[in-house]
Amino acid sequence: MRRRAKILVLTSTFPRRAADAEPGFVMALCARLAEEFDVHVLAPHAPGAARSEVLDGIAVTRYRYAPVRWERLAYDGGILANLRRRPWLAALVPLLVGAQIGAAARLLRRGRYDLIHAHWLLPQGFAAVLATRLARRSIPVVCTAHGGDWFALRGRIAMAFKRWALRRVDILTVVSRAMEEAVRRDGTVPKRLEIVPMGTDLARRFTPPPAPRGAGIELLFVGRLVEKKGLEHLLRALPEILRFRPETKLTVAGRGPEEGRLRDLAARLGLGADIRFLGAVPHGELPALFRRATLFVAPFVVASGGDQEGFGLVLVEALGCECPVLTSDLPAVRDIVIPERTGVLVPPGDPRALAEAAISLLADPERRHRLASAGRRHVRAHFSWEASGAHYRRILREAIGGAGGE
Repeated sequence: MRRRAKILVLTSTFPRRAADAEPGFVMALCARLAEEFDVHVLAPHAPGAARSEVLDGIAVTRYRYAPVRWERLAYDGGILANLRRRPWLAALVPLLVGAQIGAAARLLRRGRYDLIHAHWLLPQGFAAVLATRLARRSIPVVCTAHGGDWFALRGRIAMAFKRWALRRVDILTVVSRAMEEAVRRDGTVPKRLEIVPMGTDLARRFTPPPAPRGAGIELLFVGRLVEKKGLEHLLRALPEILRFRPETKLTVAGRGPEEGRLRDLAARLGLGADIRFLGAVPHGELPALFRRATLFVAPFVVASGGDQEGFGLVLVEALGCECPVLTSDLPAVRDIVIPERTGVLVPPGDPRALAEAAISLLADPERRHRLASAGRRHVRAHFSWEASGAHYRRILREAIGGAGGE
């Protein structure tokens, strides 16, 4: 019997336990890869997480990089957001990267791995290349860039690290056409570059409501509370929306380093009774929120440091539940939201435009239904796990075959 190829997955975002609210898209992809490969995930340790476990059938090893009480660099908003909130965490960056390289090299020496799949060019793509050299293992490295790793970290040193890794990975996948164009504009093009969006479960999890939505008006925001998600602009738009539709309520699902500031802003705007901050919501509970909401609003912006959305998977999840979407006109979302066909786009960072578009949509149930129905058809055709998982498996299979793997 032919041996199943074995893949080592490097990531800085992965559920720390069952039903964790940490984004689970890397884990969901690993589950699809496990249909064909043996998958072993290497991720940073965090307080309360197991050092080694099998999570939903996926083997996970978590490496230590500091005393437990200091391991706050990854998770809960991501590395970049945590660095902005707590600048002293920058001292842990070399420790995390060094620990990851060392842990990956040890696994490569001990196990018969056929490929590394690294998520995010920095630090995982960079670490993967160095780990193969340290372990003296000549195996292919496939790296998936998700957005923040390319659009942020534009300093001279960070770009030098990224370009060094780009020239040495065997395949770079990006999650949107906007990211492909950005990489090509930079001029450091990897050996092979492909667009493969993250998928989601549109067959069983993110599905339309079984009954019509309620009569109330509920706006929904889902995302990390960081600058690029743009919640501030929705809060500033809400007073105008309430002037026309005073029964409107806003539900905010997510947590992050900007939560305190955003709560203060809501209080200053007099919105206390009109907003519910739910905090972190496990991924499995999101469909119920989408099915109940009247309108999903994703007011993405380009952050002050250049960070921006690489794809906007949450839009796919909303449309999968036939929830109409209103979002910002940024390059990464144009693969998902086709203006007036699958959703509505407004200029980023413009509360007045956001309010006007929301008021118009709330006044037109037929238009909302038309956009949401067309949106679900569009995302099912292009962004299901059936399509994305098969694409990733093909790419990894070709990378292993090209390297002479079994």
